[in-house]
Amino acid sequence: MLERLIVFVEEYSMEAALEQLLPKLLGDIEFQIIRFQCKDDLLKHAPDRLKGYAAWLPHSWRILVLVDRDDDDCNKLKKRLEQMADAAGLVTKTNAGHGQRFQVVNRIAIEELEAWFFGDWAAVQAAYPRVAATVPQKAGFRDPDAIKGGTWESIERLLKKAGYFSTGLRKLELARSVAVHMDIQRNRSRSFHAFAEAVTAAMA
Repeated sequence: MLERLIVFVEEYSMEAALEQLLPKLLGDIEFQIIRFQCKDDLLKHAPDRLKGYAAWLPHSWRILVLVDRDDDDCNKLKKRLEQMADAAGLVTKTNAGHGQRFQVVNRIAIEELEAWFFGDWAAVQAAYPRVAATVPQKAGFRDPDAIKGGTWESIERLLKKAGYFSTGLRKLELARSVAVHMDIQRNRSRSFHAFAEAVTAAMA
C-alpha cells in the first residue's frame, strides 16, 4: 500500500497545480513535490536524487517523474528516464516483471500545463468568471492538446480579452487559481489523463 508519493517536476507552475490536484487523486496519501528549475535541470540532477533515494526508499514509497515532451522524441526521452532510474538501482514500472514491486513511474505526460486548463474550462471560468463559456466549442480549442500556436499563449490572449492579466500572463497565479477548481473526472485533455493514470499506477 502506497504511503507516500514523491513527484519530480520541472517548474514552478506545475508544482503549484499539483499542490491542488494531488490531494484529489491521492486522498489521504502523503506526497512531496521536488521542483527543479527547468527540464534541463531535472534531467541533469535527477540521477543523483534517485541514487540518494535508492539507498533508503521505504517499500511503501514511490517516485513519479513528470516531464514535458516539448520537442523531444517521446521514445528517446522515456528511455533516458528509464535509464536514469536503472542506473540508480531503482525498478521502474516499465521494467518491473510480472508481480515485481516497482519504485519509479516515469511519464512524459504533457505538451504544456495549460492544456490541462483548456481541458477543464469550467475550472478556468470559476477562477476567471468573465472568460467566454463557449471556448471549448470553438474549432481551434476542441482538442486541448492540439491547440495551435501554444496553449499558454492562447490562454493568455483569452484571459486578456476578458480583462485579466493586462500586463501579461502570470503562470504561477494562473496555476494556483485554476487547479483548485479542477475536477479530475471532467477533464478533456489526454495529457491530463496520462498524468492521472501515472498517479493511479503509482498507487497500485
